[in-house]
Amino acid sequence: MNTIEFLYNLEDIDATARNVLDNLDCKTLILYGEMGVGKTTFISALLRAMDSTDEATSPTFSIVNEYHIPNDKVFHFDFYRIESVEEAFNFGIEDYLNSTHWIFIEWPDRVKELIPENAQAISITSIDNNKRSLKLTIENKSLTKNMAMTDTKI
Repeated sequence: MNTIEFLYNLEDIDATARNVLDNLDCKTLILYGEMGVGKTTFISALLRAMDSTDEATSPTFSIVNEYHIPNDKVFHFDFYRIESVEEAFNFGIEDYLNSTHWIFIEWPDRVKELIPENAQAISITSIDNNKRSLKLTIENKSLTKNMAMTDTKI
């Protein structure tokens, strides 16, 4: 297991999203980060990189949003308000997870026992008001830890 770190500003987010997509080996992403760090903003960038015309919005109250990309779709979950795994079963989470579509999950710790083993983790942390660090955990043993993007001057 390896980690690639991307440092980016909001102006660089689309390029970072394309780089992340280039390094994925599955269609299930789990996103970690504090409230307000930019998880949904990064998901919007991923959608643009996937040629979607949809804009990601936080599914905090709806639990799941569906977005369209060419020849596929993305299900975006926000489990912040989930109190138990049973709540996830009540809206049919297993049908989504067993699909062949893209799955993006915010607050995955709330349903950790349901997360597929092959899911790739993204952790976003704030460095300052304009800069973020994104760490992508990958299983590809041939990759070495490196800086996929360098610090951009502000």
